[in-house]
Amino acid sequence: MANKSSNTQPSVIIIGTGFGGIGMAIQLNKAGFTNVTLLEKADRVGGTWRDNTYPGAACDVQSHFYSYSFEPKHDWSRKFGLQHELLGYMEHCVEKYGLSEQIRFNCEVAEAVFDEAHNHWILTLTSGEKLQAQVVISATGQLNQPASPNIDGMEAFKGTSFHSARWNHDYDLKNKRVAVIGTGASAIQFVPEIAREVKSLALFQRSAAWVVPKPDRPFKTWEQNLFKAVPAWDRLYRYLIYWKNESRGLAFTGFSSLLKVLALQAKKEARKHISDPGKRKQIIPDYQIGCKRILISNDWYPAINRSNLDLVTDPIAKVDATGVQTQSGKHYPVDVIIFGTGFRASEFLSPIRVTGRGGVTLNEAWKNGATAFKGITVSGFPNLFILYGPNTNLAHNSILYMLESQFQYILGCLKVLQEHPGAAMDIHQHRVESYSSTIQKDLEGSVWSSGCSSWYLDANGKNTLNWPGFTFSYRLATRNVNPADYQLLKSAG
Repeated sequence: MANKSSNTQPSVIIIGTGFGGIGMAIQLNKAGFTNVTLLEKADRVGGTWRDNTYPGAACDVQSHFYSYSFEPKHDWSRKFGLQHELLGYMEHCVEKYGLSEQIRFNCEVAEAVFDEAHNHWILTLTSGEKLQAQVVISATGQLNQPASPNIDGMEAFKGTSFHSARWNHDYDLKNKRVAVIGTGASAIQFVPEIAREVKSLALFQRSAAWVVPKPDRPFKTWEQNLFKAVPAWDRLYRYLIYWKNESRGLAFTGFSSLLKVLALQAKKEARKHISDPGKRKQIIPDYQIGCKRILISNDWYPAINRSNLDLVTDPIAKVDATGVQTQSGKHYPVDVIIFGTGFRASEFLSPIRVTGRGGVTLNEAWKNGATAFKGITVSGFPNLFILYGPNTNLAHNSILYMLESQFQYILGCLKVLQEHPGAAMDIHQHRVESYSSTIQKDLEGSVWSSGCSSWYLDANGKNTLNWPGFTFSYRLATRNVNPADYQLLKSAG
């Protein structure tokens, strides 16, 4: 066993070293909670920015706001950060705040069980090793389990295949016949990059995405120097980004008619860059803009217009040894299949088996859809805190702002636990139900409930991902911990 509590300070295990895990550890250490261990299944920090190394990988939130408020970076190369810069930023934070000694790499958690007799969690790693902690904080995120479609015949394919989140950099795409399945946020970025070098590209589209221009450009040296020399300007610039993004929340949550301007913009860009009327018609969605994630790109439509790119909307029937066949019977011979099919975003904490009080697993507790109080705590799972949990995803602003709100709330909970050594906090079920009911009611009037099928919805059609309001309202809701929301469990051990 490891990580037993010392004095009144609760021992903490954080699962994951992406933006959530790293930021949480920094804030815990700053607040004096140093009995912290971070478990990382890979051999390097970074989460989704470590895993997604596909060509063109970049952020769709402005660099200065897709970073911690307490650790500004002045020398971003451009307005929207590139994958390697974001990964480098996280590694910088690990080094600056001395987290290296608290991180254990190549430690994947297979199971977490709450020991009711002693009010602590017992974690079992895939290696068989067991660890113990009073508090477990999940920082696994929502975009860590790639989703690959179940297509008949994939096992017969004699070429190469991989998911965009597990990019095969050893495979040279030059002059290859390529099939890309999916037209989501990742494909929007890597398709224009690879289309320039492949012999042919068959892009299989189940439903089109709304794509609007990306207001991106490199920062000039003098701008970077100004950010560094005048911290007040750096803070003001970040502040302006926040309110610009936040204003878009109105369009998603109650005034979806405002999004029509973006729809017109997307159509204008398609007409400007795509000469083929057939492609132009197929690439514009038939659902209300905003119902699915709105994407930003300046090279998507030009890529679609390329003569070596075939936009295929005929559904896939099967894969055989040499390629992909659609339901109409047309066969596309390819050398490689790339899945740009996103992630199993609604499967929080997957594939870890989590067991709480009374032997109830998290999957059982969430059989009707994932839900958590303020997106952080689940009834029956004491001292388990979830970062980027149910209904905390955003469509209009930076998730790091939400994460920093969650950091403060969890710190508040740990201060309560510090005052009650050996105790555990279990959120009252009626508080979860009341909170969830309010969230779902607010979502009913949002654009995400306008009728399309999206990754925001789970298998039951419930929106378990998105926050139906402004981020400042979430910050207000998580500013303080009300002990009355929780049952305080005394240890019998």
